[in-house]
Amino acid sequence: MSILFTMTGVVFALFIAYIVSFDRKHIDFKKTLIMLVIQVLLILFMMNTSIGLNILTALGKFFEGLMNISKAGIDFVFGDLENKDGFTFFMHVLLPLVFISVLIGILNYFKILPFIIKYVGLVINKITRMGRLESYFAISTSMLGQPEVFLTIKDLIPKLSKAKLYTITTSAMSAVSMAMLGSYMQMIEPKYVVTAVMLNIFSALIIASVINPYEANDADVEIENLTETPTKRQSRTPFFQMIGDSAIDGFKIAITVAIMLLAFISLMEGINVIFSAVGLNFKQLIGYIFAPIAFIIGVPWSEAVQAGSIMATKLITNEFVAMLDFKDMAKDLSDRTVGIISVYLVSFANFGTVGIIVGAIKGISGEQGNKVAAFALKLLLGATLASIISAAMVGLVL
Repeated sequence: MSILFTMTGVVFALFIAYIVSFDRKHIDFKKTLIMLVIQVLLILFMMNTSIGLNILTALGKFFEGLMNISKAGIDFVFGDLENKDGFTFFMHVLLPLVFISVLIGILNYFKILPFIIKYVGLVINKITRMGRLESYFAISTSMLGQPEVFLTIKDLIPKLSKAKLYTITTSAMSAVSMAMLGSYMQMIEPKYVVTAVMLNIFSALIIASVINPYEANDADVEIENLTETPTKRQSRTPFFQMIGDSAIDGFKIAITVAIMLLAFISLMEGINVIFSAVGLNFKQLIGYIFAPIAFIIGVPWSEAVQAGSIMATKLITNEFVAMLDFKDMAKDLSDRTVGIISVYLVSFANFGTVGIIVGAIKGISGEQGNKVAAFALKLLLGATLASIISAAMVGLVL
């Protein structure tokens, strides 16, 4: 049954992608099939072998260790203000982003991260043939996140075709940055967070290959300079200034997420109150809408409405709001449902992120930003379909 539901989930996502494709006649399903096979092998290795499980466990402990280290600074600055006997979301989940952001800044400063991004991207391009820029961006957005990742190719963005713009922005919405992983692991199981990050790299390219087919051509971009922008900027910055800048960047992310949560959670509560006034349950209603999709990707029908409400919450608000709801709900759900929905939640596929991406691109090139705005809804759909493929894939081993 696991194989059947994985197939139905993937076929459903590809069918929707085919329906909304920019150019159905030129879809290269060979590329799509190759990437799907890679995902199957990846999920079987990571979740079904002792080596893979050890890697997931080690990565989980590594990020848990980072979160524990970050508490030293939090305890010193906030002291008794911290709720030591309870769970304060801002303290335990968001503030560690400051320390993790500094670590990423150090890895960038010494050119370790750009080196990894460049050569892993080259390997992925050899396998997928999606293009060197596209493969580079799929990896870099999984490590750097957005909108920061667009700065690494800011000189190239004005030269990109509409097709390339769609592919890289789909990757940006489907991936999550390294800085966010520790925070996510406070709310959902670490092994699912790491698995989702790896699957999403290919899921975004799979969906882009169907919705947005084109012959990969790197002639319009200077491929050799892909990793030069961030390293050049950092080489002119003194080391300790870089640490300070990275810390401030991390704090800005924490504050931004906190503000969004204040707004979205209050908004959701307001909507719930309005619906309750007429005897309806808003979360249950949206759960019914998404329940068939949850069932198609492998969630048992008895839990499909609950899972559907979490899927819809993520789309309407963001992954943090959905994860907080899911954290309370997970104890009453089966392990299969927990795994599938956990992987689904690890991406930036929501309405708010579309605005962030359009704004980031417009800040670099107004004309290119308008192009992205024109296909914004199709971009959101593509990123959501990528999450569906990743979630369906993990069902193979649950």
